[in-house]
Amino acid sequence: MKRYLLISYSLFLISYCSTAQPLNHKKTFTRQDTLRGSLGPERTWWDVTHYTIDVKPDINNKTITGKNGIDFKVLKPGKKMQIDLQEPMQIDKITYKDQQLNFSREGNVYWVDFAAALKINTNQSITIFFSGKPREAVNPPWDGGWIWKKDCNGNPWVSVACQGLGASVWYPCKDHQSDEPDFGAVLNITVPDSLTAIGNGTLSTKQDNHDGTVTYMWNVSQPINNYNIVPYIGKYVNWSEEYQGLKGKLSINYWFLKCDEAKAKAHIPGGTDSMMKALEYWFGPYPFYEDGYKLVQSPHLGMEHQSAIAYGNKFMYGYLGRDLSGSGWGLKWDYIIVHESGHEWFANNITTKDIADMWVHEGITDYSETLYTEYYFGKSAGEAYVQGQRDGIQNKKNIIGIYGVNQEGSGDMYPKGANLMHTVRSIIDNDSLFRNILHGLNEHFYHKTVTSKEVEEYIAVRSGTGLSKVFDQYLRDIRIPVLEYYTTTEKGYVILNYRWTNCVEGFNMPVKLPADKNGKKGYFIAGEKWQQFKTNFKTAEELTADLFDKNFYVEYKKVK
Repeated sequence: MKRYLLISYSLFLISYCSTAQPLNHKKTFTRQDTLRGSLGPERTWWDVTHYTIDVKPDINNKTITGKNGIDFKVLKPGKKMQIDLQEPMQIDKITYKDQQLNFSREGNVYWVDFAAALKINTNQSITIFFSGKPREAVNPPWDGGWIWKKDCNGNPWVSVACQGLGASVWYPCKDHQSDEPDFGAVLNITVPDSLTAIGNGTLSTKQDNHDGTVTYMWNVSQPINNYNIVPYIGKYVNWSEEYQGLKGKLSINYWFLKCDEAKAKAHIPGGTDSMMKALEYWFGPYPFYEDGYKLVQSPHLGMEHQSAIAYGNKFMYGYLGRDLSGSGWGLKWDYIIVHESGHEWFANNITTKDIADMWVHEGITDYSETLYTEYYFGKSAGEAYVQGQRDGIQNKKNIIGIYGVNQEGSGDMYPKGANLMHTVRSIIDNDSLFRNILHGLNEHFYHKTVTSKEVEEYIAVRSGTGLSKVFDQYLRDIRIPVLEYYTTTEKGYVILNYRWTNCVEGFNMPVKLPADKNGKKGYFIAGEKWQQFKTNFKTAEELTADLFDKNFYVEYKKVK
């Protein structure tokens, strides 16, 4: 398998942006970007508590109609509300207590006016009626929008993928990652009675409308990110199983196209069971036992839609039959099942407030692939996998993006984020503690939105190590640290002289240095000033760069 250095840059982008929708990396930003990505006064006075979304697609015309009942709590007095709905979709009417509200449009934002400021600490509700022809995804999931396709028998196959682009591409909402509906959401999908509609959570009702259509009512009981709420529509078949996990019995459902049923049943058995065992071991209990877990065949590669993971890996191992690490280990398991399911912990359970911090979703989830590999094939296999990913790192842009304008960082957040986590693990040098930290993250930030800084500080405090400069180096800088070294002799022993260069000011990452040719290592803090370590080597020739610990994502350079 060729490494990523031998693969074209375009293929690299496809590979490492496989499960997210990176936005255009702009050099300048507009008022629309600020309205979308920041928390202005028209957003901060109210907190979403629940969505009730009704949608009825017209498959032939690629249009939709619907309504969204938004329940919210008033945090401070306010009378002007920002609602997001992207062009060309439109709001037709907004009702509040049986009265219609006035509203105006500014691009992708609607300004909604209440007659008077709403009282603090009260629970309120509005219903927004919407319609239009939503943006169609040209190359999902990298290009977001509605997906109108046909299955292998020519039947309609419809879904949505809108991470990054935002849920407001099709339904009106407060489209900001920091505000998830505290008490979940309901998604009612009306489709022709020859088709099945699947949503997040659990199916509460299937209603025959006696007009050739049926409405599937799906209920999500837990907080959920806006972009995760999606319909899947097609000729589906369903089967289920029960998984005995860390919190008891978990309902696992499979929804696959009828025409692919045989392929799915041959490929899937054991895949989700093995995934759940490994990820619960490393991350703690699956975060959404109440809503179950579904794997749903999708008309695109895959996405982390909460409790309804989108699967489109064509029943292959690896990433569409390729090993993204070049190590060979990535062909031992189905990439989409493992990666997208890993997002249930990092992206869905723990969600970043600003998409600029998206590395928390993608980097840590990318590392779940290493942890899965290690769980089943051993530690050296996991190490080979994560080290192999380094060939795909470009180091051209920071992996933390620009705040307040709905702009994430570099696609390096996948492989570099994974290697950052592996480096942090190597610094901690205690796998039991490292695993406890991963569990602790999912307990401490359970169903919460966070900042990168909060995650960084939690890891640093729990590990008892000074990691702030390490996070700054890999998240907020493009340089890879270089450990310069040279040798001297003293009383028959080789003295290793070493220091960090090509790094942020104050960089002081610990490192394991070779002590002898038998692999015994010393563990030391290294800084930007020269330091010394007495080894057990008798000659300088015995100390080679191969003896340095390769689990640290750094470069080693011998100097005079």
